[in-house]
Amino acid sequence: MSEFSLAVQAVLSAYNAGFDRPVAVHHKPRIAAALRAAADCLNYELLGVRVVDCSQLLNIADELEGAE
Repeated sequence: MSEFSLAVQAVLSAYNAGFDRPVAVHHKPRIAAALRAAADCLNYELLGVRVVDCSQLLNIADELEGAE
């Protein structure tokens, strides 16, 4: 898992917490999709000011989707 950034490693560790073996490669796009959905829910502006910056979630999703 060391080929991933610390943020992605943290997400995968949290995901794996309930399992006996590491996350399978085919789960990574699903995790990325969940992060994108969360970013969509959180990404809004209030009076022209971004309330929550979701760029970190989107960066993690990008990295997971680029994984083989």
